[in-house]
Amino acid sequence: MTLLPSINRLFVKLLLGFWLCSSLIIGFVGVLPFLQQNHDQQPLSHKQEHLLKRVAKHLIEEPELLENTRALKKLNRHRSPEGKALKFYILDDESRVINHQKVPRTFREFLLLSEDHKEPISHQFRTELIFGPYTFIAGERQYRVYSRIADNHPKPWFFFFNDHKLLTVIIAMLMSGVLCGLLAWNLGKPLRSLKQSSNALAGGDLSSRVDKKVATRGDEIGELAQAFNSMADAIETMINNQQRLMGDISHELRTPLTRLQLSLALARKKEQSSVEIERIGYEAEQLEDLISELLTLSRVTISNNENKVHLELAESLSQILDDAEFEAEQQQKQLEIDIPESISLDHYPKSLSRAIENVLRNAIRYADSRVTINAVQKKSHILITISDNGPGIDDAELEEIFKPFYRPDSSRVRESGGWGLGLAITQAAIKLNQGEIIASNLEPQGLQVKIRLPLKMLS
Repeated sequence: MTLLPSINRLFVKLLLGFWLCSSLIIGFVGVLPFLQQNHDQQPLSHKQEHLLKRVAKHLIEEPELLENTRALKKLNRHRSPEGKALKFYILDDESRVINHQKVPRTFREFLLLSEDHKEPISHQFRTELIFGPYTFIAGERQYRVYSRIADNHPKPWFFFFNDHKLLTVIIAMLMSGVLCGLLAWNLGKPLRSLKQSSNALAGGDLSSRVDKKVATRGDEIGELAQAFNSMADAIETMINNQQRLMGDISHELRTPLTRLQLSLALARKKEQSSVEIERIGYEAEQLEDLISELLTLSRVTISNNENKVHLELAESLSQILDDAEFEAEQQQKQLEIDIPESISLDHYPKSLSRAIENVLRNAIRYADSRVTINAVQKKSHILITISDNGPGIDDAELEEIFKPFYRPDSSRVRESGGWGLGLAITQAAIKLNQGEIIASNLEPQGLQVKIRLPLKMLS
């Protein structure tokens, strides 16, 4: 087993991601004091050593000056080669400052720092530079001389964080959030793609698959995407085979049915009609209708040979609207139509007309007195609404009525005599046009069916 597959594991990615994130933040914050210390503390330069030697030489040649406080104060009149004022501090062998009564805090800190170093050093404080010591002997006693100069060398920009601890902590938290956010985005993006594909498959889009970029990932998410795609392939094949089988069986049933109808016609022609023969004729007609519906459902679902066109909605529905008006008039019901001629969209005219016709004829059949159909164009879709004032359907059955052979036990369909395929064909036709159909009850009574169709169909 190679190392690469194990590195691609999701566990390793998470571990390395969070570990790297925390290590970078801790390392950045922790290394700042060491960087600043290395920047502020330097070995004694030749110029600095020369200044200290010059003062020590003067005191060695005139050791009596060490006992004269006023003379020692004159040492502070010296200036550096750059013209900056120098202050010297002389310590005796008991580490007492003999030429100053008050010692600044920075000098005391420098004495503590210099004790940890065997060699003389210089240390840059915020506004001053202190360097030393230079050790010399005068009058049989040992002395040390230090120097302090007002100096403010520019520091690297990242030392700003070391001087502002609270701001550094806040920035570290933000950096950690950004890095963890990038890691979460890297993990969440393929999961969102997988979720969208799952929802599309659950909604009936059997062609939905996870994006190839996600499926080719080397971690568990990529394996999950590949498993999902394999499952979707199997489901699509199974359902298509089932629907194709239903169409094939329906087609094959027409041959014996045609012979049966021919035999009935011959029997009637020979005046051999009877109640039984009439009953057989009636059932044969019912069987013919059922086979016709099954073939229509199969054709719309898996073998649509119709060409997609961009056409006005009113033109596509003109014939079925004329028929619906005539049917409503015969039943003494009012049909209100509001479909602007300006609405046009990409669609399959025959399948869409069949879908609208099924819903509209059901609405006319079960309406008490009034049916309305209207279409409205939104930004990205067309909304077609068909409403009636009939008895409606139980709320629990509103989604089930679009399933094949489903016949709810309600007053609306109890005496319809149908096979439960009309609305299944309607839903298949709407999905073919990349739309969706939803049924809902109205108050105080009635049923409303909304059909959403995209203005532009995806290829």
